[in-house]
Amino acid sequence: MASSGLTHLDSTGTAHMVDVSHKNISSRTAVAEGFVLMNPQTLEAILNGNASKGDVLGTARIAGIMAAKKTSDIIPLCHPLMITKVSIDIDPEPDLPGYRVVATVHVNGQTGVEMEALTAVTAT
Repeated sequence: MASSGLTHLDSTGTAHMVDVSHKNISSRTAVAEGFVLMNPQTLEAILNGNASKGDVLGTARIAGIMAAKKTSDIIPLCHPLMITKVSIDIDPEPDLPGYRVVATVHVNGQTGVEMEALTAVTAT
């Protein structure tokens, strides 16, 4: 490992994928949270089911789930994982105004799913 302590850099500073083959398979969960800010009128339209784009929250939820499943395709050096569960909770926060997004990702594997949870929130 490089003196920087970064696990994705070798002793010469070259980027590489971390070898997790020596790790035991275990149940892992990660939770990430983010907030979507919007105009009060936009929030009101979504809450009232009057958004011109249709089911905004359903589409956002699907986007978050798909993003979690494709994280290794868009985040360099991220391991492809057999994710077992992704849940996306989207709750209105009128004081923002906007929504609070929470992604919970589960896997039975040799590495964690933190990047998948962060990517899910980002795409939602």
